[in-house]
Amino acid sequence: MVDFQAFLEKLYWKYRDVNEGKVASYIPELAKANSDSFAICAVTRDGRVFQAGDVDQKFTIQSISKVFVYGLALEEHGRERLLQKVGVEPTGDPFNSLIRLDEDSKRPDNPMVNAGAIATTSLIKGDGPTERLNRLLTLFQRYVGHEVFIDVPVFVSERSTGHRNRAMAHLMLNFGMIDQKVDEALDLYFQQCAILVTCRDLAVMAATLANQGENPLTGEQALHPEYVRDVLSIMYTCGMYNFAGEWAYRVGIPAKSGVSGGILAVVPNQVGIAVFSPLLDGHGNSVRGLRVFEELSQEFGLHLMDLSMGRCRFEAAIRDSSELTAS
Repeated sequence: MVDFQAFLEKLYWKYRDVNEGKVASYIPELAKANSDSFAICAVTRDGRVFQAGDVDQKFTIQSISKVFVYGLALEEHGRERLLQKVGVEPTGDPFNSLIRLDEDSKRPDNPMVNAGAIATTSLIKGDGPTERLNRLLTLFQRYVGHEVFIDVPVFVSERSTGHRNRAMAHLMLNFGMIDQKVDEALDLYFQQCAILVTCRDLAVMAATLANQGENPLTGEQALHPEYVRDVLSIMYTCGMYNFAGEWAYRVGIPAKSGVSGGILAVVPNQVGIAVFSPLLDGHGNSVRGLRVFEELSQEFGLHLMDLSMGRCRFEAAIRDSSELTAS
């Protein structure tokens, strides 16, 4: 039986020198990322941590934030109210597509594209921008288990160059999908994308979703269990930009990527896994990350359609790792 920790280390060394792809540059601050950075981390639902590489290097969460803000909006407004503003249909268009609003309802297709994420963020409750920002920061703190901060240069960079997102917001204002406070909603969206995390943080966040919304390291409930299914469903169908269908076919795990190079994935009731590497393919997904997850899924049978068979293989690998660590 394969030892899980040893397998993560093997994947790290196997893909560490892959130099395909490019660092995101449409946000100027992201272009400064170190293309050599690479980390893999997994956290089980009972709090065991397995890791390799630069797991403590900080980077901005970017689009991965959409998953967790959507969960908060579900808690605050419920499914039906949220569905009136943001749909749940996958789209083959790029994440920053300007015109993808449903022809009849005028809703954004889903909360994982930028238009849908901006609409979702605009629904977060609070008395003014400071209170709303503090509520989002508190939300992310529950998921990671410690205080989080915003990378101000990245926020300013996104804010000063986010003309396409601004156009989306005004288009949605025209159709009544967001209210008049467009600039406030956009600032909050840019701020949530600029929250600093590590690969280990992402794995803990994923493990929290795998554990029915309860952080396995702190025991704190970050998301009501009722809405975990909704969040994972959106991740599975829409989380990997316009690569989501092929990801579901090849890897088969609910996931979300971000243009800073992070990928977060959830194996329900088992484990959260994260990879960080800033080199991106044409869809905006981490090149090394895609390869790591495809191998993990195949080796341990983590594809949702294989889960009954894969569960035993994965649990045995985790057990072997724990026994070696204990000895």
